Amino acid sequence: MVTTTRDRILEEAAKLFTEKGYEATSVQDLAQALGLSKAALYHHFGSKEEILYEISLLALKGLVAAGEKALEVADPKEALRRFMEAHARYFEENYPFFVTMLQGIKSLSPENRLKTIALRDRHEENLRAILRRGVEQGVFREVDVALAGRAVLSMLNWMIRWFRPDGPMRAEEVARAYHDLILRGLERGGA
Repeated sequence: MVTTTRDRILEEAAKLFTEKGYEATSVQDLAQALGLSKAALYHHFGSKEEILYEISLLALKGLVAAGEKALEVADPKEALRRFMEAHARYFEENYPFFVTMLQGIKSLSPENRLKTIALRDRHEENLRAILRRGVEQGVFREVDVALAGRAVLSMLNWMIRWFRPDGPMRAEEVARAYHDLILRGLERGGA
């Protein structure tokens, strides 16, 4: 697989931003890690924020695409499980990009933040559609769908604080365990 310099910059930046934080990582740090001059780096990206923005867009577009496949599943419980697994799998497979996106969104300019938030909201709306379908079909009890969606995403996204890709559990396993916990609270009449 051929990796362009631009791809290398994004990959290395995501790693550094995940390890050190966006604010604490300088353009010089990034150039040094890549073995490039700052001028060469600026040839590909106009600013450090542009790199963060590109990482965030890539992460969110991939996350949305992963989650949208679950919308095709008719059974709401199965759709919810697949959505959660897809979210967790994407997180694990794209760990530096995902963590950078989630933690770096506050460092984006207002205009770039709005564009990334629109993608984030699309992902959340896909989850809400699954939950809404479950409520409408009587599979899930009556719940505030927006609140339930935020709870699901909060559980999955909080994994950035403790989950390690080289740890004993896969992210999908965690998602399945979370799914089980959620369903016991969502199923009509209990499990």
